[in-house]
Amino acid sequence: MTNFSRRLFPLPFVNIPTQSIWIFLGLVSWTVPLGNYVWLGSRYFEDWRIFLIASLSAYLICLFLLVAQTAIIRWITNQYPEISQTPKRMVFEFPVFFFLTLATELSAFYIYQNVSFFEFTPTRSTQITIFWIGLGSNIISLCMYELYYTLTKWRENSLQAEAYKREALLNQLDVLKNQVNPHFLFNSLNSLSSLISEEPRQAEQFVDELAKVYRYLLQTNEGNLTTLDKELFFIESYYYLLKTRHQKGVRLTINVTPEFRNQFLPPLTLQLLVENAVKHNRVQLTQPLHITIDTTSDGWLRVQNNLQLKSIRMASNQVGLSNITAKYRLLDQPAPIITDSDGHFTVKLPLLAENKPRLTPS
Repeated sequence: MTNFSRRLFPLPFVNIPTQSIWIFLGLVSWTVPLGNYVWLGSRYFEDWRIFLIASLSAYLICLFLLVAQTAIIRWITNQYPEISQTPKRMVFEFPVFFFLTLATELSAFYIYQNVSFFEFTPTRSTQITIFWIGLGSNIISLCMYELYYTLTKWRENSLQAEAYKREALLNQLDVLKNQVNPHFLFNSLNSLSSLISEEPRQAEQFVDELAKVYRYLLQTNEGNLTTLDKELFFIESYYYLLKTRHQKGVRLTINVTPEFRNQFLPPLTLQLLVENAVKHNRVQLTQPLHITIDTTSDGWLRVQNNLQLKSIRMASNQVGLSNITAKYRLLDQPAPIITDSDGHFTVKLPLLAENKPRLTPS
């Protein structure tokens, strides 16, 4: 219960929502004077005693009516809380409001008859008019309450649905982040094994770079985005491991405009693209695989490699391009643009920045 309703209704059994209070005030502010005028005529405004007692009596009766209405509506709403159950709620609420209107009229009739100077002698048509005024105001009150409740419930459902959707997307994104190719570790350990006996000093450097790679893999599990600068630092260590295994068969060129280094992208994006290039293309000393990472003038990241596809196609475990595309989709960002032309395979990725509109690549 709000502080306002506590001050207005201090009784411990009264727990009236704020919207019901405002509906009540908005209706009784004109229905009470109108009803008293219909019953008592011009004497209601001419005699201050009649005005004071009739108004006070009518407002107190309406107050108890509000308490009863609130309790009944709350009980019915608890039984049928869904938006789809609105017609059912109103079917139960309408007859209750009908009898409450009748009870209100009878209570006022009893009080007015027992005040001698009221000289209260209403006709049948007057009583019918009063009844319809009361019933009409109660129906308006009921419709306003149901409208407010429906809008509030719809908003709660929408927020809950968005929360569930966001949670599901984050769970999917976590799964994608953890899909690092296990063959990478296997190949790295094989390379390390051969270096230990042949090049112990290089093996030590290899272990340092491998540690940087896996340190980054662990750190990126804490977030859904990372900066391009961190990705480039990571990819240099990753490239060292590839170069150790493939020697001069793979070459990496990085030409990124400094102003874009602090922008964001999903973590491990570069690792997946470089791994994808090595996986599907021949890597030979006489025919090296060239991989280039740069940025376009409109702020997109571009990863490109020359095409020299293997004669035997490697089986895909769906971690590469589909993984990256899924990450951008889950983040509600433009999808990467993939092209295969002029002997080059190119992937363009939007870099993300706060308060920056979506871009379209040139």
